[in-house]
Amino acid sequence: MPYSVVTGDLFRAHDDPGHPESQARLDAALTGVPADAYRITPEQTTLRDLTRVHTHRHIATLRSFCRACPPGRACYLDSDTYVTCGSFDAALYAAGAAWQAVERALEGEHSFALVRPPGHHAGPNRAMGFCLFNNAAVATARALESVDRAAILDWDLHHGNGTQAAFYTSDRVLYCSVHQAGLFPGTGWPDERGAGAGAGYTVNAPLEPGSTGADYTLVFREIFIPALRQFEPDLVVISAGQDALFDDPLGSMQLRPDDFGALTGMLADASPVALALVLEGGYGRSHAGAVGAICAALGGARVVPGGGKPKTSTRLLVEAYGDDGRAVPL
Repeated sequence: MPYSVVTGDLFRAHDDPGHPESQARLDAALTGVPADAYRITPEQTTLRDLTRVHTHRHIATLRSFCRACPPGRACYLDSDTYVTCGSFDAALYAAGAAWQAVERALEGEHSFALVRPPGHHAGPNRAMGFCLFNNAAVATARALESVDRAAILDWDLHHGNGTQAAFYTSDRVLYCSVHQAGLFPGTGWPDERGAGAGAGYTVNAPLEPGSTGADYTLVFREIFIPALRQFEPDLVVISAGQDALFDDPLGSMQLRPDDFGALTGMLADASPVALALVLEGGYGRSHAGAVGAICAALGGARVVPGGGKPKTSTRLLVEAYGDDGRAVPL
């Protein structure tokens, strides 16, 4: 099956060597992309696109902070999140590439935007957690001008608090996140379900440290995919952070590279439309292998997830969703 990869060397201006979220991690991840994959050069998003998710004040403040940062240095917005003098442009390319992946998906082709900086922690009015602008949310919000409803599946190690906040009161976006419980930023609990018109359209599955592919598969099969099928989205976006890998320095999960291929295949088979993936986290040595497994699944390969049996806590979580119907938001 055809698929595309949106990436390029346009993110290098945003770099602090030695920081977990550096250009070196993207360079390493890209070694997992097959040589014959169709590649698309990123284009910058527009300020108008950003304002669908972010406040004018956040955009202007971030641009000014980047411009004030001396060349060759990294300037920190908080203890985790830095910028350089070139970060604003790099972030525009990251958000633009996410839209290009969405655009390809809307045309019927799976597409993976391999970009940085990541985005799912960035909220309407602030940058945080390595993220400057919310790439997946910006692209999804733009798509909602031409489609009725979209789903965002987030399998990053950390909860995508920024993405959740962007669509928390909307019934046009189904947001599903599986993540390590209690980790940064401390959000993403099952009782966070959305509000107002969006009540029931946020589905969080926090899992215990040490969870494996078997736990993730159970959550996808029993919670996320039923919700996806009932929601019937016109667009499916995946916030694809592979920091739940067994060797990732930022987490305590035990997924193997092929598990991400298995999850991708499950969603590709269950989704009524093509998938648009946007890179989030992933900092371990096996990240390239996970990227390769994802690309293989986008191309039609299917593997069986590993990990043995799911944890008792995961089974109880799934049973709780089944008991009160929260996995089916409509």
